[in-house]
Parts: sequence; C-alpha cells; structure tokens
Amino acid sequence: MDPFIQSHFENLEAKNKEVQYEAFNHILEAIKNKVDWSYDVWDQLVNWLTDPDNHRRSRAAQFLAGLAISDPEQRMLNDFLALWEVTKDPKFVTARHALQSIWKVGLAGQKQKTMVIDHFTDRFKNGTNEKNYTLIRYDMIQGLKNLYDAVKDEQIKQKAMELIELEEDSKYRKKYLSVWK
Repeated sequence: MDPFIQSHFENLEAKNKEVQYEAFNHILEAIKNKVDWSYDVWDQLVNWLTDPDNHRRSRAAQFLAGLAISDPEQRMLNDFLALWEVTKDPKFVTARHALQSIWKVGLAGQKQKTMVIDHFTDRFKNGTNEKNYTLIRYDMIQGLKNLYDAVKDEQIKQKAMELIELEEDSKYRKKYLSVWK
C-alpha cells in the first residue's frame, strides 16, 4: 500500500484527536477518485463495520462507501448488507454518517446503484417506526439527490419524487422537496 495512505490509516488510531481527524479527511479526499489500494484495507474495513468502537464503525462505513468505485471485483455486492446495517447503528450519529455516505456505492455500477435505490426505497416506505425517521428520510432523499447529481439518471429523480409524495405531513414533504430545488 502507498506509505502515505498507510500512515493515514495508522493515524486514525492516534491518541491526538486532531491527528485522527486530519487522517480521516485525507482518506476521504483520496477516495473521491479511484484508488489502487482499496483491497489493501477492504477486509479490515468490513471487520470494522461491527467493531465495538462506534468511531471505527462510522469510518469503515464512510470509507467503504467511497471505495465502492475502486472495487473492480465487485465485493460490495456481497458486503453491502453489512455496510447497510451501520445505517441502523444504535449510536445515531454513527448511523447517520453511514447513511449520508452510502449513496456513493451507487457510483460503482448499475447493480450497485439499483441496490442503493432499492434499500432507500424500502426503508423510506417501511421505516416510519424508526426513531428520527423524518431525519433518516431526509438523508435518503439527499442521498438520492447526490447520486442523481453525479450520474444524471432521471429515474433516480423520479424515484425520489415518488417517495416524497408518500410523505403525508406537508411540512416534511416540503422539506424533502427543498433538497431538489
């Protein structure tokens, strides 16, 4: 693995929070584009998805979502459900970080895009019993918008509009629609 990236992964475990944060941001920046080291860290990140440390779970989810574009073996098709579980983490901030980044999986290809949209759709329709569900719905609508902006697929916008129409509370429907303005 690239020594620069390796040092950032090591710095995620540093005692100093600023060093951790800087390392985290460097990794996020690096994975905005395809990288050749995704499989050097993939299995470790998959393991972190269920780590007792919520910071590790959050980072793993965000990094794996970003690394989906650097996954020529399409491992994400097998690992997605473990990643999706973090969007339901008992620590809401961890769940939210995962949910806000999982749309990036859809950038990896048609199967991945369909998988993300299907999971968003199912949860939007069936997640009304979840605590903070209006916030969760907002994050999913924002995720669809981010995916749409990246790939310009009109079906994504159509799906988002269908989901927004399901919202019975006009206040929240208006809030979700504001994402698409």
